[in-house]
Amino acid sequence: MVRRPPSSLQHRSGSSSRWFAGFSPGRAPAGGGVEPSSGGTVCASGLPGSMWCHRLTHLFSSTRCLLNRGSGHQISWQPRYRKSLLAVSRWHHMAPASLNCAWQLHGDHLELRYAETLMRFDYVWLRDHCRSASCYNTKTNQRSLDTASVDLCIKPKTVRVDETTLFLTWPDGHVTRYGLEWLVKNSYEGQKQQVMHPRILWNAEIYQQAQVPSVDCQNFLETKEGLKEFLQNFLLYGIAFVENVPPTKEDTEILAERISLIRETIYGRMWYFTSDFSRGDTAYTKLALDRHTDTTYFQEPCGIQVFHCLKHEGTGGRTLLVDGFYAAEQVLQRAPEEFELLTKVPLKHEYIENVVGCHNHMIGVGPVLNIYPWNNELYLIRYNNYDRAVINTVPYDVVHRWYAAHRTLTTELRRPENELWVKLKPGKALFVDNWRILHGRESFTGYRQLCGCYLTRDDMLNTARFLGLQA
Repeated sequence: MVRRPPSSLQHRSGSSSRWFAGFSPGRAPAGGGVEPSSGGTVCASGLPGSMWCHRLTHLFSSTRCLLNRGSGHQISWQPRYRKSLLAVSRWHHMAPASLNCAWQLHGDHLELRYAETLMRFDYVWLRDHCRSASCYNTKTNQRSLDTASVDLCIKPKTVRVDETTLFLTWPDGHVTRYGLEWLVKNSYEGQKQQVMHPRILWNAEIYQQAQVPSVDCQNFLETKEGLKEFLQNFLLYGIAFVENVPPTKEDTEILAERISLIRETIYGRMWYFTSDFSRGDTAYTKLALDRHTDTTYFQEPCGIQVFHCLKHEGTGGRTLLVDGFYAAEQVLQRAPEEFELLTKVPLKHEYIENVVGCHNHMIGVGPVLNIYPWNNELYLIRYNNYDRAVINTVPYDVVHRWYAAHRTLTTELRRPENELWVKLKPGKALFVDNWRILHGRESFTGYRQLCGCYLTRDDMLNTARFLGLQA
């Protein structure tokens, strides 16, 4: 698990933060593993009878403690786990000296205890993920095995475990080897305890106290260290700044391409606008804009947005930034049932434009909050009251509950303490995670000229991983 640093880290453990960290199904009693015999019971402890009885008594005591443990989650695995523990004599242990790994064969899966994690693996999964030379190409990191050729009723002929590795021999004689650490990392149970993207959630005070540094343009463009520092800030906070950028559209484009590919949209490759209402969008006016995320009317909203103010001769026009994930966490803590509803109700967002030769009708569908189903980690907020279309995707008895949940989230998003106000100026470029951070602006006077673009999210994450960051 990623722990919360002194400031504010998103992923908390505990039942009150199901969104950020999946539930761990408790700790199985300690054990080890040896090669199985065919049928019958296997006892590999090598302990005298009295000592074994003492261990068995301790085992049942641990089981009762586990099954009686309170939790805010549905523990659907209890009956099977109780049954396997009652049949404890059929568990296979590695060695009495270590007793840190044990396994048991079932009709359709292998149950493995290792590193204090109880894991279950379907037999077809174990055959499909074989990393032998004939099944997996290590040069291309691609599967060679034809998954459709695997017998859906396959079972291993023999199983053996040593200190580090699980060995399975299949009916055709093929041998599959898995590192135990690899299994922990790649099991469903292991993934439930991990986060995909470590983040630091913030309100205005938290962000200001963190004193996140901007990165100099030359350092950003010419060194890996500068690029890595920028991306680390961006991944953790959802926003990042680059200073001393030449105030031109061309230089802003060079800056943007340093971390990703520019995503061309109906607004073009690089957008460049003033308050001339040249497009059918409120952004092309001098009016204030409430907090929102962009392109909610795309099936996949744009991942990153770049802003660079090239000129402003007037007053006002500050940029508003709000961490949508921080607000969503407050909803989760205070009204978890409303948080859940916002992850399940699909909404349409729509953009209709008929202005000076621009004719567009875009529709995107998705819930306000989007989570990974295996660990309930939030990865996308789709919030734009301007572009939300008619709600016609849910029955009437859900609609009112959705409005109440939406109101709760909106209240959190509009709390003054959650608002970070920034005055953009020539030479200071702002990168915004459009899947997390809501942006807006106050009204302004005078002539104001901005440029920017959207970037593909996948390519930014690819750059970050190449530099050794978790992304």
